[in-house]
Amino acid sequence: MGEALQPGMTFEFSYTVTEDKTVPHLYGDIPELQEMPRVFATGFMVGLFELACIRAVNPYLDWPRQQTVGIGINVTHTAPTPPGMTVTVKGTLEKVEGRKLSFTLEADDGADIISKGSHDRFIIDAEKFNAQVAEKARRIGA
Repeated sequence: MGEALQPGMTFEFSYTVTEDKTVPHLYGDIPELQEMPRVFATGFMVGLFELACIRAVNPYLDWPRQQTVGIGINVTHTAPTPPGMTVTVKGTLEKVEGRKLSFTLEADDGADIISKGSHDRFIIDAEKFNAQVAEKARRIGA
């Protein structure tokens, strides 16, 4: 981990919502979701928060050997965003505790603040992590 990865670092990431990031596409095989509004899905918003944090810290890691995985998230989702609108995530790295990184995040779609929250990530060695995942899959016969 590079010395430059310090609390107080801020970042911004923008993404234009596409139709395939709306609620009916979250689980396309679930009938109930097909009846839901065609707005940015909370599940995809969580993924956008993760991506924003990944892109913010990767320049400070030995990428791709070192990567980060999400270990906690606590967010609101208070306003709908239709496809075509651009969501901008603003984040701050609040704490660095060993390999644990803690962020505060806010998302805005140009009309409303649609989300606020916090997210924790953990720095991993990708080769070791992937070996553990493979071993787990082997144990259960997957």
